[in-house]
Amino acid sequence: MQKRHKVWSKKRPIAVTIVAWGIVVLFLIRLYQVFEPLLRMRVFETGLASPLLQGAKLTSLGQAVFTSASYLLLSLIGIVVLIGFLRLHRWAWVLLMAWTGVSLTISLIDYFYSRPNYLVMASNIIIAFALSQADVQRIFRIRTDQVEQNG
Repeated sequence: MQKRHKVWSKKRPIAVTIVAWGIVVLFLIRLYQVFEPLLRMRVFETGLASPLLQGAKLTSLGQAVFTSASYLLLSLIGIVVLIGFLRLHRWAWVLLMAWTGVSLTISLIDYFYSRPNYLVMASNIIIAFALSQADVQRIFRIRTDQVEQNG
């Protein structure tokens, strides 16, 4: 019988754990954002009593449902990325770095033009710094240079 390869046995840098916790924090924020518009529109009390579309435009209820659905999709994608990241897959690092860049851009736009979400901004900055560390990039095979030995 062939021995099963354990990804968990690899020594992970502390930055990988910090990023994983950052993803969990962002997941919880997104999960809150799934329910907040629906609670504000009292959907759980009254149901979808009014139309979601009025002509070609979304009604306020339609916007709340669309917003909740998009945050739900982001939450589910975040879980897939977290699993891939914890299993040290290269695609998860690349996707997470791209996602963090886009999220930081959106956060900066929100900062200047609407209500900024400082918790999301802080989480994204911590994740970006942690992903940029050389030992994290090596463990995900992003950086291939060898650690120089002194002596």
